[in-house]
Amino acid sequence: MGVPEKLAARMSMAEQHEYLRARFSRRNMMRGGAVTVGAVVGSTFIPGATAQAAVPGQRTATASATATEKVDGALVAPFGRHLAYGADPRTEMTVSWQVPVAVSKPYIRIGAHPWDLSRKIEAEVRTLFTPAGVGASGDHTQYYLHAKLTHLRPGRTYYYGVGHQGFDPAEAHLLGTLGTFTTAPAHKAPFTFTAFGDEGVSYHGLANDSLILAQNPSFHLHAGDIAYADPAGQGKATDTGFDSRIWDQFLAQTEYVAKSVPWMVSYGNHDMEAWYSPNGYGGEEARWQLPENGPDKANLPGVYTFTHGNTAIISLDANDVSFEIPANLGISGGTQTSWLETQLKKYRASKDIDFIVIFFHHCAYCTSTAHSSEGGVRQEWVPLFEKYTVDLVINGHNHQYERTDVIKGNAVAKKLPIGGTAYPETDGVVYVTAGAAGRSLYAFTAPDSYEGHENDVESVSAFICLKDGAKQAETVAWSRVRYLNYSFLRVDVTPAAKGKLTTLKVRGIAETGGEIDHFTVARRAK
Repeated sequence: MGVPEKLAARMSMAEQHEYLRARFSRRNMMRGGAVTVGAVVGSTFIPGATAQAAVPGQRTATASATATEKVDGALVAPFGRHLAYGADPRTEMTVSWQVPVAVSKPYIRIGAHPWDLSRKIEAEVRTLFTPAGVGASGDHTQYYLHAKLTHLRPGRTYYYGVGHQGFDPAEAHLLGTLGTFTTAPAHKAPFTFTAFGDEGVSYHGLANDSLILAQNPSFHLHAGDIAYADPAGQGKATDTGFDSRIWDQFLAQTEYVAKSVPWMVSYGNHDMEAWYSPNGYGGEEARWQLPENGPDKANLPGVYTFTHGNTAIISLDANDVSFEIPANLGISGGTQTSWLETQLKKYRASKDIDFIVIFFHHCAYCTSTAHSSEGGVRQEWVPLFEKYTVDLVINGHNHQYERTDVIKGNAVAKKLPIGGTAYPETDGVVYVTAGAAGRSLYAFTAPDSYEGHENDVESVSAFICLKDGAKQAETVAWSRVRYLNYSFLRVDVTPAAKGKLTTLKVRGIAETGGEIDHFTVARRAK
């Protein structure tokens, strides 16, 4: 995006943002004839602000395209629908979508039946402008729409349609555009969720999406590096391959799953985009509406928590603690880690919560030859995972499937063979790297070892990323399952009566549909 390489290597995300804003300032943009001031200032999404639907700013005579005017709404179909839970999945859901051009009066219709969509709610519009010269997508405006639904009934399936003036989803010829979602139940009941990281836009991502839909999950966890509009992922503004339009392709690819399955994301290094905001997440805030119950929405909008049945889910932002890619290192000033401990303490004390599942991008434990393990995560969060006996940690970042034995104190506390059972209350924590959703695969130093093709080894050579780019070699014994191909995670949660064993049954599933791993996490129900 135009920062000299040596300079970019020393710049934080906030410094890169300041550099880009200065370079593409009002004066410089006017001098270059790229766009007018209104396009740069008025159409760029500002986190926390609500923008109204508007066309891209009027271009000057020297611009590469002429001004775009509003078109007949009947000719514009919404796309890229995706759901997200609110802070209370029993009663709150956000429906988000996109339109290719500006529309008037966008809204959502919702009801208990497809023939009864009388409830009509106005949608919020967030416009996101990328000027020429910022990556490859220059002079491009995107329109994202969000409708927050509250006071829903637990365990109820709703029908919905998204529209705008001229496009009414309740009309008979548009009923095929309707979607559905189901709120979380009010009581403890069995459910399934799925997870992966590092998807992007590809055939493999599409294939994994289709398999996920077939699992009928209550929700899906995406452990960061979502669309790869920024293909370098180093938090550097030199990445001229940045293309904001990749997000349009990604949301279209995932729509047939995400329009009915809440798509809960955490943010990875490829999700920091320097142009839009000092923390790199301004673009993400335009595209996603996540629960707003984290410690620092201004700096860490991807940190939040929600509960479903007897299970608490926590999304963390590992960019805040990453030694390997330090563009946002320390951005929370320690508030994220303090908040994490508060949440863990609360959930462990709750009579309604049995399991705690945490997902984030950078791996705590992995033997990949690419990124391997993140020292910042081990330093800041792993001690808390062990202190509060976290049941399952899900990561991405490394593009493969790897599952550890039960770990405590950076060592094997208990071997966990395929088909085995872990008891976190006494044993330790199990970590799964599920980063093979769709992007190109990495490599291991040890041979693959997975269900039906087990190849146990006593130790595996790996490394851990430390401060200032240092890498420390380590030889580990905790790498239990390794699978170098496309895959995702399925977790079946089964509650139990007080004092009985409640379980998480975790399965690694390959893009072929075959099972590559399975194990159980069990504890006494409260």
